[in-house]
Amino acid sequence: MKRLLVLTTALAISISAQAEVQMPKFFSDNMVLQRERPIRVWGHASKNELVTVRFAEAEVSAKADRTGRWEAVLPAMSADTTPREMTVAGRDNELRFTNVVVGDVWLCSGQSNMEWRLDPTTGCETEIVSSANPDIRLLSVGDKIAFEEQEDIDSGQWVECKPETSRVFSAVGYYFGKFIHAETGVPVGLIDSSWGGTDIETWTSWNIMRTTKDYAQYADARSPLEASGAGMKNYRAYQAALKNDRGDRERWYAPTSKTWLKEWQKMELPQIWENVLGHVDGHIWFRKSVTLPASVAGKAGVLHLPAVDDSDVSYMNGYKIGETHASYNSPRHYEIPAATLHEGENLIVIRVEDTGGEGGIWGDAKELYLEVDGKRYDLAGEWEYRPSVTTTMYGLAGRGTYSNPNSFASLLYNGMIAPLAGYGIKGAIWYQGENNADRARSYRELFPAMIRDWRALWGYDFPFFWVQLANFMAVEPQPGESAWAELREAQNRSLALPATGQAVITDIGEANDIHPRNKRDVGYRLSRAALNVAYGCTDIAAGGPVYRSMKRDGNRIVLTFDATDALKPTDGNRYGYLHGFTIAGADRKFVWAKAYVRDEKTVVVFSDEVSEPVAVRYGWANNPCDDDLTDASGLLASPFRTDEWSGITK
Repeated sequence: MKRLLVLTTALAISISAQAEVQMPKFFSDNMVLQRERPIRVWGHASKNELVTVRFAEAEVSAKADRTGRWEAVLPAMSADTTPREMTVAGRDNELRFTNVVVGDVWLCSGQSNMEWRLDPTTGCETEIVSSANPDIRLLSVGDKIAFEEQEDIDSGQWVECKPETSRVFSAVGYYFGKFIHAETGVPVGLIDSSWGGTDIETWTSWNIMRTTKDYAQYADARSPLEASGAGMKNYRAYQAALKNDRGDRERWYAPTSKTWLKEWQKMELPQIWENVLGHVDGHIWFRKSVTLPASVAGKAGVLHLPAVDDSDVSYMNGYKIGETHASYNSPRHYEIPAATLHEGENLIVIRVEDTGGEGGIWGDAKELYLEVDGKRYDLAGEWEYRPSVTTTMYGLAGRGTYSNPNSFASLLYNGMIAPLAGYGIKGAIWYQGENNADRARSYRELFPAMIRDWRALWGYDFPFFWVQLANFMAVEPQPGESAWAELREAQNRSLALPATGQAVITDIGEANDIHPRNKRDVGYRLSRAALNVAYGCTDIAAGGPVYRSMKRDGNRIVLTFDATDALKPTDGNRYGYLHGFTIAGADRKFVWAKAYVRDEKTVVVFSDEVSEPVAVRYGWANNPCDDDLTDASGLLASPFRTDEWSGITK
């Protein structure tokens, strides 16, 4: 009888679970629904279950199919700042989403410069304090590698924009949304789905990628999962090990652990661990003891770490004092509660996770220290380390072995883009390309293919805007070839697609940092392109001058541009001529050129060293930091070249 009761109860629980209406995580409190488009709402329920969706004055019902999937479509609505409740009711449960508004939703994607948080960026302290705005909502999509298209994101829910939420959101996305809202007055929803250090290939669907030459051998495979073969078994084992870390199980963070003294090796910190271990991703534990006097025993303190790539969990004397997820290149400052520290040896243990590229505790050695009672105890120098779960343990080291987002095509498309399809968006902004610079020529095809791919996924040609690569690396004294210039050219070519635009930022990059801290101007310039193209604000210029054609006139070349009013130098012609132009003859040897504005739309370029010029380039360098051609918009002309000669990338 008891056994029968248990079985009956289990069956009832199973039936109840099947009957519950469920929806993707991005349907949540505080969400923004896209205005002026039919609003798709979907999820799962029991087979044939009737689900009713109510929002504003609308009510729509839908019947789940035999797999349990259902979809209801609410009528298109105008923008509305009034917070409302959406209810989704099935037979046995009802979901309620509060504080829902109708406005414009923008997808923000790309690699680290899109992912880069508002803190730390230029002027972030003042900006964060004043960032509260209930009409701007933020959704951060959790990192997710997937070998097949997913139906839901790994994590993430909508939040209102306020200091505690804006601080950790995409800086470019935040500023873009702020300027769009200021101009339109419409609620703005921003979905940040980005991952640092990623290739464009991982953001593009398998149906597109398997038709490319790099993946021709997998053309018949229906998904990356099918194409990956035996490597997938190792990848799954690795992922399972990360979730069940040996160090956590054996309490490596506790000095009383039986495994405390075993298998630890020495490493100088701060530095990236690749300097010692070679390319390896996963979990590595670090520990160091610090001797404290009796005068600070029992007092509170702060553990300062200069930067950790990517995530960490930090302990002091066996107690967890803080953790940070997916925030590489950001310092940590963990408060240590009173009574945690004692006289004598105090043990710091940090578990670091790296998901791809460089990893470890790195940065300025002066910023690695313990602070107690106003005194600094330096921690730079010799630490001990012990790997617990690494890609090398599972035969996954290196590109093509499934250990990071770039291991195989389409992994982030499957995990971080495909699940969002159907959730209405106004458009997308994109900041990526650094990782593809050495393959810039193929980017000519990959980038527009990805844009078309995403538009096909949503079923309409939404506006798409991107950030052209910033100026970066040392300034070259002489003209030459440039992979970054070729990547910018590939980005320029994608402007041939309808409803597109780009932000040129070759004047606000940093020679020594691939992550320029000025994100405000990036967001502002993107917003100008969007306001012009997507919102029809023709009084706002989308960008600076755009090269259109050339003709030779004796020993000079005359260039024609599309421009807002008259062409001009950015700073009143401080050189006496335009800067950034090079010129070459049939020998293809470029030299610095002089150039001047002849009339509103043309520029004349020449050099005494080239009597019969055939080609001109402008801003053709990794770091064209001093180029100065603009127009009434005040925005720089995009780098370009008039020739089609072979470059240095594939």
